[in-house]
Amino acid sequence: MTRKVVDCRKQPSVMNCTLTISGEEEEVIQAAAEHSVSVHQHTDGPELRAQIREALEDEKIPA
Repeated sequence: MTRKVVDCRKQPSVMNCTLTISGEEEEVIQAAAEHSVSVHQHTDGPELRAQIREALEDEKIPA
């Protein structure tokens, strides 16, 4: 299974957050949602999770 990655540096932020989360898709979405709420003061819900899902990328494994 391909691991997924979401990187805060690729999202607009006044905090200049540098967190990167990687793992299986649902794990990343859950962790990123929790991070978004606790650090960025977003509200958790279907819209936030859809935005996170759209931002997911396949993890690039060094050759």
